[in-house]
Amino acid sequence: LGFAALAAAPAAAETIQIKVVDMVFTPARVSAHVGDTIEWVNGDFVAHTATSRDKAATDRKWDVVLPANGRGRVTLEHAGTIDYCCRFHPNMVGHISVAR
Repeated sequence: LGFAALAAAPAAAETIQIKVVDMVFTPARVSAHVGDTIEWVNGDFVAHTATSRDKAATDRKWDVVLPANGRGRVTLEHAGTIDYCCRFHPNMVGHISVAR
């Protein structure tokens, strides 16, 4: 019984850091789980955003403003795939795969 209870316990949520340097999200592709937090750290001297591109999935919409030399976070609430970009610099793109 003790082993079964341990196996069924959910994994602790993690914070996954994505750096923004020289107008690039690094890493550009990450895997995460529902409940994890994505934290973008902007090392550039200009502001950026991390804006989800999926217009159909309203449950996965977000627009995180990343001030110059600042940070922004979002907690992942739903499984699926999320493509995102910077609204100010649309050539900056990233992808998050979210598992349960």
